[in-house]
Amino acid sequence: MIAELRDFLIREGASHTVGAPPSGSAGRAVGSLARVVILRDGDAFALAVLPAGAALDLAGFRRRVGRYGLTVANEDEFRTQFPEFAAGPLPPFGGMVAIPVYLDRAFAGETWMRFEGDADREVVSLSMRDYVRVERPAIVPLAQALRAA
Repeated sequence: MIAELRDFLIREGASHTVGAPPSGSAGRAVGSLARVVILRDGDAFALAVLPAGAALDLAGFRRRVGRYGLTVANEDEFRTQFPEFAAGPLPPFGGMVAIPVYLDRAFAGETWMRFEGDADREVVSLSMRDYVRVERPAIVPLAQALRAA
């Protein structure tokens, strides 16, 4: 986990654990793994946090938030502008750098927020209550609905 995130969570009083990804059925009990999609609207960035296996419904998201210029951002450009996120998977915390975060409503019923902590496949876990308290994301539908064939 990047030092800035660890310090941020400690400063905010958000208890968290760092460990290997859970395997088998036990993994489902602790929540879905989250992934981050970087969005851009002109000079402004936003983070969309959705389940790792889900696809972003960008057109639907644009309509819901009324930001029709949103596009999926270039990750290298983002990381250049925000060097604290220069390496490894992007954590679902935009508040550290004043970037709005949108959390997929699929996480609303989850007890835990889990995400990759670094390139060595560590997983960071914290209670969803602490995540929402610290990050204050807007909770909206982000993932594409599965269509029957």
